[in-house]
Amino acid sequence: MHIDVMALPQPLAKAGDLARNTQKAGFSGLLFTEAGRTAYLNAAIASQAAPGLELSTGVAVAFPRSPFVTAATAWELQEASGGKFRLGLGTQVRTHVVRRYGAAFDHPGPRLRDYVLAVKACFAAFRTGKLDHHGEFYDLDFITPQWSAGPIEAADPKVDVAAVNPWMLRMAGEVADGVHVHPLGEPGYLARHVVPKVAEGAATAGRSASEVAVIVPAMTIVGDSDEERHKEREFVRASLSFYGSTPNYAFIWDEAGFDGTTARIREKQKAGDFAGMAAQISDEHLAAFATESTWDELADKLIGKYGGVATRLVLYNALGDAERFERYGEIAQRISAGPHTVQAR
Repeated sequence: MHIDVMALPQPLAKAGDLARNTQKAGFSGLLFTEAGRTAYLNAAIASQAAPGLELSTGVAVAFPRSPFVTAATAWELQEASGGKFRLGLGTQVRTHVVRRYGAAFDHPGPRLRDYVLAVKACFAAFRTGKLDHHGEFYDLDFITPQWSAGPIEAADPKVDVAAVNPWMLRMAGEVADGVHVHPLGEPGYLARHVVPKVAEGAATAGRSASEVAVIVPAMTIVGDSDEERHKEREFVRASLSFYGSTPNYAFIWDEAGFDGTTARIREKQKAGDFAGMAAQISDEHLAAFATESTWDELADKLIGKYGGVATRLVLYNALGDAERFERYGEIAQRISAGPHTVQAR
């Protein structure tokens, strides 16, 4: 089980130092989101600052960019990183894609499936000079040497997709190289949905589920005193309330035994009461969706919750102060070196 860090939105000028510090601390990789910043540009700088560090867009919004543009960008990042780049893609939600990006969002699940296949067809075209993808949403059949990135020494980039509902999880198992689990992915959800649905999709494609990486974000509340844990506890509480406001995720709360959580959070959200949103997240919610422990216990607790399921575990809130970041790095090294380690996919 590899341990990665989720980067916070930051100026590009800081990406190099972040990558070097992440590698020095002992983490396996670094994920860049598109929350206010461009994941690809951050990954490009990180690839030059910390050779050998595994990098990923975790995740990039797919539909505003054409499959060819995304494929060409990922191809260059794979070459620049020496084969250490993973392309993570997601649909986002309709409001953002249509009203912020001005892109199409009809049939997002099937569209993302076709998008992934189109990206992989572009990868093949960069090596062979022949582009031939005819899907439900994307029709690509023209490339010339002048507009091809050409072959690279590294293998094709892995393509991972974000998935929450059963259809998307099956699709990930069928056509992607990995699945980005949602931050609400507590162990029960992983067992009920992620593991079996990814396996079903992999079987459809005639391959083993072990070929599909399961990338799981983990929210943590760590400290050797309640005072030390307080700041992280409230950060996680606010983060859970943000995710809890999305209707599509309501079933995760309900199945975990917290019926009506989404409705209560949305009521506060509509009133503009953000403190009230966070107040809907009880300590029982935190116990189910986060991992709280002392520093000495953290490695064992994370292994107990995610070992054997997660290929890569992404520490959601490790980027606090420098001292805590180094301590998280020590935990990452302990977990990555343990006998429970899942073979990299």
